[in-house]
Amino acid sequence: MRSSLNINPQLKLYVEGKIIPIYDGFDAGHRRDHAQSVIAQALDFCRYYDVNPNMVYAAAAFHDTGLRDGRERHHLVSGEIIRTDAELPRWFSPEQIEIIAQAAEDHRASSGSEPRSIYGRIVAEADRLIDPGTVIRRTVQYSLSHYPDYDIEAHKQRCIAHLREKYGDDGYLRLWIPESPNAARLEALRALIRDGSALKKISEEIVLQLRSSR
Repeated sequence: MRSSLNINPQLKLYVEGKIIPIYDGFDAGHRRDHAQSVIAQALDFCRYYDVNPNMVYAAAAFHDTGLRDGRERHHLVSGEIIRTDAELPRWFSPEQIEIIAQAAEDHRASSGSEPRSIYGRIVAEADRLIDPGTVIRRTVQYSLSHYPDYDIEAHKQRCIAHLREKYGDDGYLRLWIPESPNAARLEALRALIRDGSALKKISEEIVLQLRSSR
């Protein structure tokens, strides 16, 4: 059953005015363009399921807000932010807020656990955004932001190691939504990862490009 995608205008106004700007203070791979992409992808997925699109929208909007306290526990902090947000009770019941919080907590690819609800699966899948060029660029952006003393070779090696650990044939990333185009995109990325020389070349090009623009 497909859900109506009419998002409450007051909720949207609040998210766009107060929540999305939070992402402006994060690393280059997790700024407002990332939040907006996850929201758009999540809303596209939710059309295939009998879900509340306002809940999907809120979970996607808040999913990385916990980065304000660092990366390691950011998914759990995002859940805490949702549970304590003073405005969300205007649009959601306590039970709905808990589901939204759990969806944000469950989005992290490295968690090792299956999301507890369809809302968590939708947000987790939307957060994947598996486009080879975008994935490599975001990985390099994170490295440049968090390891500014690394030289070009160190950034390149860190990027390659992360891509293999997360997206490689034996990587920990899992997909949750059958209707998602991510499966084909992941295979394309894995083919690139298998081709070590091509991956090294692309990674170095992006490192050089982003370093020169800083």
